[in-house]
Amino acid sequence: MTNRTAVISGASSGIGAATARQLAEAGYRVVLTARRRDRIDALAEELTGAGHEAVAAPLDVTDRAAVDAFAAGLDRCDVLINNAGGALGTDPVATADPADWRTMYEVNVLGVLHLTQALLPALTGSPSGDGTVVVVSSTAGHATYEGGGGYVAAKHGAHVLAETLRLELCGKPVRVIEIAPGMVKTDEFALTRFRGDAERAAKVYEGVAEPLTAEDVADTIAWTVTRPPHVNVDLLVVRPRAQASNSKVHRER
Repeated sequence: MTNRTAVISGASSGIGAATARQLAEAGYRVVLTARRRDRIDALAEELTGAGHEAVAAPLDVTDRAAVDAFAAGLDRCDVLINNAGGALGTDPVATADPADWRTMYEVNVLGVLHLTQALLPALTGSPSGDGTVVVVSSTAGHATYEGGGGYVAAKHGAHVLAETLRLELCGKPVRVIEIAPGMVKTDEFALTRFRGDAERAAKVYEGVAEPLTAEDVADTIAWTVTRPPHVNVDLLVVRPRAQASNSKVHRER
């Protein structure tokens, strides 16, 4: 896999950072993108020190001009992992802040659109002849729940983007894969959603013996990406055993 390149958005923590480690182990040169330069610089240094090829490239996926400039500076792209995203708030539709909805849509949908459009020529022209686009969505993109309207809408958008792109690229040497994780316990997702309220964030996972970890999801992503080129995993939903649906979770008392 010499020089085969995987671009990973949202690589500064959680699923993105774990995916970078897994793909580096699989032999890819990984390009780490995120807004927090210090985080991706540290990860690139870690991976390089372990003998892998890693490059840090600070990037805000909602800034189209920056995304285009980033894409123009790449020598190749074989795999794109659209992982940047996130949730804000749990307000009902009646009182939700439209600014939160706009922010979630811009990151979870338009961010995916920006990177995918900018890198599609490189992916289609991949020297390996098997470009791959991965969209990390969520089970929220497949089922609604109270208090999740804005995030659910955004992740539905990401799901539809992936599904439509797969139809439009049929016959081209590019796979489109959607990974939809359920309950994943990371350092930042719930904390960001609750605007830094650690107590409320902790309650999301309270009583759940084994929620998914970032490494679990990264392992799933790496598995789909490393299948033979003719194998496309259209959609893979991954949840912890304790979670039967978005609204039914077994919690130990």
